[in-house]
Amino acid sequence: MSFSLSDVSHPLVIAQTIRGWFCCLCSMLLVTSSVVTTARVVGQEENYPAHPDSLVKPGVPQGKLEGPFVWKSEIYPGTERNYQLYIPAQYDASKPACVFVVQDGIGRAKEWKLPTVMDNLIATGEMPVTIGIFIEPGVVPAPNENAQPRFNRSFEYDGLGDRYARFLEQEILPEVAKTYNLSSNPNDRAIGGASSGAICAFNAAWERPDLFRRVMSTIGTYVGLRGADELSTLVRKTEPKPLRVFLQDGDHDLNIYAGDWFVANLQLLSALEYSGYEVEHVWGKGGHNGKQGAAIMPDAMRWLWKDHPKPIAASFPKQARVNVLIPDENWELVSQGHTFADGPAVGPSGEVYFVDVSTSTIFVSKEIEGKIVVEVFAKDSGNASGLMFGPDNKLYACQYNGKKIVRYSLDGKMEVIAENCPCNDLVVYQHGIYYTDPSNKKIFHLSFDGKKQEVDSGIALGNGLIVSPDQTLLHVADTDGRFTYSFQIQNDGTLKYKQEYGYLHTPDATSRSAADGMTMDNNGYLYVATALGIQVIDQPGRVNQIISKPQRAFLSNVAFGGPNRDYLYATCGDKVFRRKTNAKGNVSWEAPIKPPKPGL
Repeated sequence: MSFSLSDVSHPLVIAQTIRGWFCCLCSMLLVTSSVVTTARVVGQEENYPAHPDSLVKPGVPQGKLEGPFVWKSEIYPGTERNYQLYIPAQYDASKPACVFVVQDGIGRAKEWKLPTVMDNLIATGEMPVTIGIFIEPGVVPAPNENAQPRFNRSFEYDGLGDRYARFLEQEILPEVAKTYNLSSNPNDRAIGGASSGAICAFNAAWERPDLFRRVMSTIGTYVGLRGADELSTLVRKTEPKPLRVFLQDGDHDLNIYAGDWFVANLQLLSALEYSGYEVEHVWGKGGHNGKQGAAIMPDAMRWLWKDHPKPIAASFPKQARVNVLIPDENWELVSQGHTFADGPAVGPSGEVYFVDVSTSTIFVSKEIEGKIVVEVFAKDSGNASGLMFGPDNKLYACQYNGKKIVRYSLDGKMEVIAENCPCNDLVVYQHGIYYTDPSNKKIFHLSFDGKKQEVDSGIALGNGLIVSPDQTLLHVADTDGRFTYSFQIQNDGTLKYKQEYGYLHTPDATSRSAADGMTMDNNGYLYVATALGIQVIDQPGRVNQIISKPQRAFLSNVAFGGPNRDYLYATCGDKVFRRKTNAKGNVSWEAPIKPPKPGL
């Protein structure tokens, strides 16, 4: 979308570039708060002319509004809300209709003049036949006349996480689909809102691009009310998702205790551009109101639906500081049909072993003549969980139920190394074995001849563990926390200098990272399986990149495999996946190597 700076009467005028606005804003922040407040009040008085496509036109078929309908939610217990529907005149029940979900209900839709805008754009073919769902936030009614209702708007709209997306997926969309034929293709679905409704819309698509891929955001509240200020960081770090995003804001938007709205929108735009997203923006001089949003809505909607039905595709960040991913190399299914896949471990020739914990079966995955072949390696494994090869070319395993550490020769013969070892995961290096005992909050060192010593206690739920490429550091995941722990390994196997070192991102509703299995590459980067995906931590302990999970299931473990050890394997729920990368996995049971010095 392009606009002429000389066309000052056009509602989509961009007065300055992003950098120019940012410099202007920084200058404003140097003046007294009273001057800033006055400037923002003046900005709120700005008026925008009505767009021609926001006006009723003779001969254009008009859709109908239905409702209000009352909905009582189970995902938001006790809440009631109204929603209304816009049904275009061109709707044909035999053809799935596109969907546009708008937060704050019919009030927001009428402010944006959406029924008329959609009438006009559908009539000209500039957007597809689309059903509008205009839905209000929930309210828990007051129990008596002397009490206030509980207003759920901020809880539903301002927070992160997938709750609101699930509310739409499981409650509202199926209810509307009882009457109207709605497309289930995410490319046919848009979601939008203003202020808190905008961050709600963006977050729903961000969490569930399998539900929505087009986002309309005006005066978006990407600030610290309930954690939305973290979104820009997550956008920069997380593997890009297939989204198209339109942003609008004014440089006189709110600047209060939770943050500066315009600066937050600038930061989100910068993050989206950095990560290669398809994003458009319009900045004005208005305040926290819907005037400019209404004026630009027809052209914004044109952009949002341009080229439909061509699918919206994920981008590829070209300027990321660390990017182990390769363009067009996505997750590939290795094996499925398991109860709980876990414990991937690379073998001497690059083959990858893994377990189905519940069925006590160990499998091996090989690539033969370009095809993946999965075979049973061992049965009755004692519910083995963690696996790793040792320098003796034997496969070591934690027998969770049997409380044993065992090892297998390549022909599948098993021997017991140590008994009375409650264990979950292990790492094998040149001088022995470390394993976690999460039930007792302990870590043990085990020599190859079975001598055991306790080397740490106190981690809330110590789980996966791995050693650094130079084999001087032990990293341990805490499933219940947001940090990975780092220890320095001593010559006798004891540990020193325990530190909460690797900082992980966590889901909105909890500080629990769900960190589980881990692996490392030769550059010293740590790959941690977490609730948000595979978080890639640099040597100083900072997450540089978050690789998306291969499916919506529990991500239990990761390991590098393949002949060149450049495939990242992931056990996720009932399946095992792999993905070719730019990295080369480190193998702790081989001789130590010195990783490069990190950028500090």
